[in-house]
Amino acid sequence: MPASEFLDTNVLVYAYDSSDARKREIAQSLLRQALAGNMAISTQVLTEFSAALLHNVSPAVTPETLVDLLAALAPIRLIAIDGDIVRRAVEVRAKYRVHFYDCMILATAERGGCNKVWSEDLNSGQKYFGVMVRNPFT
Repeated sequence: MPASEFLDTNVLVYAYDSSDARKREIAQSLLRQALAGNMAISTQVLTEFSAALLHNVSPAVTPETLVDLLAALAPIRLIAIDGDIVRRAVEVRAKYRVHFYDCMILATAERGGCNKVWSEDLNSGQKYFGVMVRNPFT
């Protein structure tokens, strides 16, 4: 059964960032659900997650540690970006006027049949082409 929910990059990053214990706990709970097969992520999320962990989180991780973390995330359903998703992201941008990379998240979630995106970057409670956004940290 396809995952019905999608994790944005910020949720994954908070799961490994020790600078905010409350957000880390919430993010780790969502990550456990994702690892149980209840959520999806995209190649974009993995890319942004990798960059954030190498450069922006506390404590920063080594490339070797990141390789291990990425392997641990392998059970999560991964949706690859393709040209159709990019075109759909442009349509999302035209209709909703949000940041393009957020449009990519929404287009990928829609492609994956996800009805919800967990993110702090979009308007919580708003539907974008049928995909509801929820901010787990509010």
